[in-house]
Amino acid sequence: MTPRRQALAWLLLGPALVSGCARQTALVKQPGDAFWAGRLALRVDSDPVRNLSAAFELSGNASQGELRLFTPLGSTVSSLHWAPGSAQLRSGGETRNFESLDALSMQLTGAAIPVAALFQWLSGVNASGGDWQADLSQLEQGRLTARRAEPAPTAELRLVLER
Repeated sequence: MTPRRQALAWLLLGPALVSGCARQTALVKQPGDAFWAGRLALRVDSDPVRNLSAAFELSGNASQGELRLFTPLGSTVSSLHWAPGSAQLRSGGETRNFESLDALSMQLTGAAIPVAALFQWLSGVNASGGDWQADLSQLEQGRLTARRAEPAPTAELRLVLER
């Protein structure tokens, strides 16, 4: 695939990453489920570089949850739903199934996003995120940054939470 086609594919599929996985059944609320909303930015330093920026809502927990992405005007771009052993991406009227949330994010962005650790980080726990390192120093101000230096490509995830 040419770099131009890869960039076009990322522009079309990137928003689906954040909001596209959806189950046909409703998310069953569990004790301890969480909810966060705000803005996110993901940069993956691949060739070509992949950038994603969107408003988001993250709910559920590390093993079962939903991540929805929105346009600046509030329209849902895509949604992801996951449960043990499966993940779905729903975007543009299409649904794609994956064996895991890691597999879904790896295929779409080139970097597996550490969702289990993300739930802990947002709760203020500096847990291991595999190759990702989180900076929780600004969490009280509603900001979280996580970076992955290795393996290549490097990646950075930034969240700004609604107050």
